[in-house]
Amino acid sequence: MTHDLSRSGFETRAIHAGQEPDPRTGAVIVPIYQTSTYAQDGVGGTREGDYEYSRTANPTRTALEQALASLEGARHGLAFASGMAATDAVLRTVLRPGDHLVLGNDAYGGTFRLIDKVLKNWGVSYGVADLSNVDEVRAAVRPETKLIWCETPSNPLLGIADLAVLAEIAHGAGARLVVDNTFATPYLQTPLALGADIVVHSTTKYLGGHSDVVGGAVLTNEDELREQLFFLRNSAGAVPGPFDAWLTLRGLKTLAVRMDRHCDNAEQIAEMLSAHPKVAEVYYPGLTAHSGHDVAAKQMRRFGGMISFRHADGRQAALDTASRTELFILAESLGGIESLIEHPGQMTHASVAGSMLQVPADLLRLSVGIEDVRDLSEDLRAALG
Repeated sequence: MTHDLSRSGFETRAIHAGQEPDPRTGAVIVPIYQTSTYAQDGVGGTREGDYEYSRTANPTRTALEQALASLEGARHGLAFASGMAATDAVLRTVLRPGDHLVLGNDAYGGTFRLIDKVLKNWGVSYGVADLSNVDEVRAAVRPETKLIWCETPSNPLLGIADLAVLAEIAHGAGARLVVDNTFATPYLQTPLALGADIVVHSTTKYLGGHSDVVGGAVLTNEDELREQLFFLRNSAGAVPGPFDAWLTLRGLKTLAVRMDRHCDNAEQIAEMLSAHPKVAEVYYPGLTAHSGHDVAAKQMRRFGGMISFRHADGRQAALDTASRTELFILAESLGGIESLIEHPGQMTHASVAGSMLQVPADLLRLSVGIEDVRDLSEDLRAALG
């Protein structure tokens, strides 16, 4: 393709970046290169693309990585077998025994579990801070701090952190800022442009978008860091298969139109919940009452499709509500075309129980899908009673 995609809009890059028609057949969709190995032109002599073994590289995966890098405004993209594999690769590449990291006080339970149960045994320490509070973040940073790990919006309380400010704090301390951009996606927010050093995704979620594939990704502009991540991924083997890469690539093509619908629906659901007598508090950055609304409006295109809320009648009422919805499916994960409801305290965030990251027992989290918003509102009203 001769068109300069660097000057193209997001929707164009999502469809075309890294996805030129196949030069041999003219196929307009990137093929699934379902192969484990590649013929060589001689001992040590690979053909075009330096493909020799699919754990190291695969053309379908390469297309996905190029598309992801384009969308995040990164020089380098690496796809992984899951979001946690991507998270693990970043942590094990950036940190060494004796290092320290700062983690948000509202982080995904799986990330906390990896840090608290695995990396801590490796000699890595961590501190917890409200990343929206600049003074608290500065106080949490130590001389040995090498990384600030941020989710914005966060999971599950939809907290908002000012990425430009966090980048300034991290770099002033000689540390890196890593941003889990899963909730926002590159359509709504590009952390590298705001000063972040590394972006992580669970591509299982909005990027794949159809609840039919598991994957992860890391994006960065640092050449040396890319080589280190590539070496670790190849050595440890946490790679997505070509069909998984193809499914994720297919999802990227409709990311922009899906995210607009997710946002449309979530904005209306959040307003409905805010006025409901059985709802004590709604966490959604699109609401002007949200403490991070102004920052989110500054660094995001729109406010996303995730909502959390607390039931006014407590934990059991929250559990009952989750069991009564019909269109909102009771399930973990998020970001698919279908709407999901879950109880973080007993599901996605059970691993933070008893810690500084413990979530409220009366909290429910919604992944608002792209169904008719009137049907979704009626479903929630009926479940709330």
